[in-house]
Amino acid sequence: MRVLIDIGHPAHVHFFKNPIRLLRDRGDKVLVTSRDKECAVPLLDQLGVEHRCLSAQHDGGAGGMARELVQRNRALIRQVRDFRPDVITGVGGIFAAQTGFLTRTRSVVFYDTERATLQNALTYPFASRIVVPECYEGWTPKRRTVRYRGCHELSYLHPRYFQPDIEKAYEAGLARSGNTFLLRLVSWKANHDLHEKGWPLDQLQALVKELTKMGHLIISSEAELPVDLAPYAYNGRADQMHHLMAFCRAFIGESATMASECAVLGVPSLYVARESQFRGYITWHNRETKLVRHVADHDLHLLLYELQAITAPTVDQRRRQREAFLDSCLDVPELVVHALRR
Repeated sequence: MRVLIDIGHPAHVHFFKNPIRLLRDRGDKVLVTSRDKECAVPLLDQLGVEHRCLSAQHDGGAGGMARELVQRNRALIRQVRDFRPDVITGVGGIFAAQTGFLTRTRSVVFYDTERATLQNALTYPFASRIVVPECYEGWTPKRRTVRYRGCHELSYLHPRYFQPDIEKAYEAGLARSGNTFLLRLVSWKANHDLHEKGWPLDQLQALVKELTKMGHLIISSEAELPVDLAPYAYNGRADQMHHLMAFCRAFIGESATMASECAVLGVPSLYVARESQFRGYITWHNRETKLVRHVADHDLHLLLYELQAITAPTVDQRRRQREAFLDSCLDVPELVVHALRR
């Protein structure tokens, strides 16, 4: 089988890295196409995954999105005509689905973000198959949808596929004594972020002040940080981030993906974003692992209250919650390979 995997975001690199290995181990031919967004390209390089970069992230707004859509679809069509895949796949999958439709190539789209209504409207009608977690709350075409028990982050952070290394965590900035907190800020340039905005600077500065009283702070940010916050910027390698996350006391941030990653790793997390940015898998984690809370307000006192509540369970309690959760879920990389082969 010949498989074209289209990578548009750093999280997609992680989602597909184990399926890529499984496919190649079974003799399948795999072509990876990439998009220059944040650390996606360096991450592929660090993992030793050969790829062809077809476009860079747009500059924001509907116009930028439209220009990149046309540019990338054209480039991807050329790759399909050259490689002649049996199936084309991606997370979110707008380029994979549309290119598959235009070239009459079977497409399989994996996704978990209900809020991306524009992207989903431009993707689902063209995809041959859509694969979503059971907890996904958005619309999908019933006859072309497969649901599974789990979440994307299990594809690369399940203990079967990932064991955190504390030495790599130290190299990435983990404090050698005391607590380390990870704060994540996003750029709000994704298609599902139109009309959204992030942390007010004064409230962000106030939160940073409080967190530094509680331990060591690291800020991972898609956008450039203000001068006074720059000393806290994450300076580790892209492929060291999950090792760092696994040993943090807690995660606070605007990334639902990273909040879910921390939950899979057994780390308490606060997903901080407006109610309009809900995710079914965040609600699911809140119910299943008790390790994630969605906080829809940037108010400092509320955040500190929620942080205290989410970190209250003992290490032993969190371990039992995580183990029960992991035991109830599918092997996601095997699921991905099976979905592509059908």
